[in-house]
Amino acid sequence: MSQPTEQKFALPTLTAMVVGSMVGAGIFSLPQTFGRVTGGLGALIAWGIAGGGMLMLAFVFQTLSRRQPDLDAGVYAYAKAGFGNYLGFLSALGYWTVCCLGNVSYWVLIKSTLGALFPIFGDGNTVAAVAISSVGVWVVHFLILRGVREAAFINTVVTVAKIIPILIFLVFVGLGFKADIFAVNFHGGPGLEAEGLFTQVRGTMLVTVFVFVGIEGASVYSRYARRREDVGLATLLGFLGVLCLLVLVTMLSYGVMLRPDLAELRNPSMAGVLQAVVGRWGAVFISVGLIVSVLGAYLSWSLLAAEVLFSAAKMQSMPAFLTAENRNKVPFAALWLTNSLIQLFLILTLFAEQAFLLALKLTSSMILLPYLLTAAYALKLAWQGGIYVLEPRGRGADLVRAALATLYAAGLVYAGGLKFLLLSLVIYVPGTVLFVLAQRERGQPVFTRAETLLFAAAAAGAVLAIYGLATGRIGV
Repeated sequence: MSQPTEQKFALPTLTAMVVGSMVGAGIFSLPQTFGRVTGGLGALIAWGIAGGGMLMLAFVFQTLSRRQPDLDAGVYAYAKAGFGNYLGFLSALGYWTVCCLGNVSYWVLIKSTLGALFPIFGDGNTVAAVAISSVGVWVVHFLILRGVREAAFINTVVTVAKIIPILIFLVFVGLGFKADIFAVNFHGGPGLEAEGLFTQVRGTMLVTVFVFVGIEGASVYSRYARRREDVGLATLLGFLGVLCLLVLVTMLSYGVMLRPDLAELRNPSMAGVLQAVVGRWGAVFISVGLIVSVLGAYLSWSLLAAEVLFSAAKMQSMPAFLTAENRNKVPFAALWLTNSLIQLFLILTLFAEQAFLLALKLTSSMILLPYLLTAAYALKLAWQGGIYVLEPRGRGADLVRAALATLYAAGLVYAGGLKFLLLSLVIYVPGTVLFVLAQRERGQPVFTRAETLLFAAAAAGAVLAIYGLATGRIGV
């Protein structure tokens, strides 16, 4: 009897995965998050830096998908191949946490959107908001356990659902654009006179990372690609399309409202901008579009989060219990652990003054290690040249692009600041218990000498972060 053919994804589906992964809660909040820290000039520079850096990273994913086709489990597979077991684990842990934090930001933004009609939800971090969000988390959890695994189809439909409101926003805001307002906002305007351009641009860096999280979406599911070369092409096509949307949403908003007014908008701030142009129906339209698209995206990211743990466990970077599947072929152990972490993060939003912004910046900080290690792995391969022996053409270009991507990712660590770096260690260090379990299951020493030093440094940073939180020196 012939075996059933495994589902394979064509280029349009892979591209939709990239677009769907990147276009989430972040783009709907851009007018406010940019308006808080910079004017039009700073925004243009920020998108130029982010666009260039992320383009280099997209090229890195394209190169690795072609040169290392056997590494088909996502960004953490590159980290493990290039830098050993522990850094591979940390990359997997970081990426999984990003998926969980991204889902938390979805719930916060949904409840913030509803808060405009129902004040009990506030900005998405009230007790009522967390309670309703928690119910939603576990409803989706049990739906997935019943076998809701059509992630590719759902993601494609949701991508269309979220792009249509954004395109309509761009049309009406473009028609309502006022050059005189844009001119006032170009250098920042009132309230930013004392802030230099460097400070303004730096303040946007974690925001730009957040909206690009998902650029690796095709690589995570690369083993399902019909053609390996489609993975890299889908990444580039998806990236360029999303970059155009991000820049247009940001820059056109500066021509509708003064920057201080943009900064005061509640999220989703795209709703407030469109309302200023067309009236109340604009805010309702964007809000409905956001809730529909974000709920669908939440399901896709929940599946992705479980896939990360499941794949990492298959690679022996996580404990073996995470490979357990139920009769519906759902990795139930990975799913339970994922939604338990999401529930914990939701509870913690009760103690954050700006829960969405905290989730945004912490997500961006956590993704930096996986991105940095991926770029550094590509740089290592191009520098050593071993995989280029049979096909040396393009090695020089790959070397330059990988070097620029590595430099960009390292620069983001600096731009993010010490606060979020330390907060990320509070997650990385306790999470290391999963690595200890995995190593003991394999009968391997837990750490090499270098990894022992790395863990000691990370633990010291985590202790410092906890002390800062306890004394109020680090605020959330």
